[in-house]
Amino acid sequence: MRILGIDPGSRITGYGIITKEGNRLLHVDNGAIFTDSSRDFPVRLQKIYGGLTEIIERYRPDAVAVENIFFSTNVQSALKLGQARGAAIVAGVNAGLPVFEYTALQVKQAVVGHGRAAKEQVQKMLKVLLNLPEIAQEDASDALAVAVCHAHSAAMNALRGKHK
Repeated sequence: MRILGIDPGSRITGYGIITKEGNRLLHVDNGAIFTDSSRDFPVRLQKIYGGLTEIIERYRPDAVAVENIFFSTNVQSALKLGQARGAAIVAGVNAGLPVFEYTALQVKQAVVGHGRAAKEQVQKMLKVLLNLPEIAQEDASDALAVAVCHAHSAAMNALRGKHK
């Protein structure tokens, strides 16, 4: 199973692609889509959607996993982040893929073993789990973590018939 993990953001959207073969997790690619904060917001959303659509066409994942962001210190930031998440979700749905959402707590639990792990712990564990030559860029690393979370959760989700 090939999984596209997405860490949505209005300025930087990270992506990570892994393949699960039996109990093995294999790194395929990772990176980030950068938007120009001086551009109109709808144009930035279009860039996120278009970039993810190209990645989906190139790598043909079987599923998309998106981090479900939960924070609201700034209402405007939360709204923009929600819209970036929407662009990511629509890219997956328009490609006919099942889309799964995971909280940061679930992602950390799946990668490190406990939900209160520091970002650095998650990045180091990903380096080991996926045999990466170096720690991935922060947003790409977060996206890889979401993909790993889905790889560990996919069997349970299938039993429940759970996807959005």
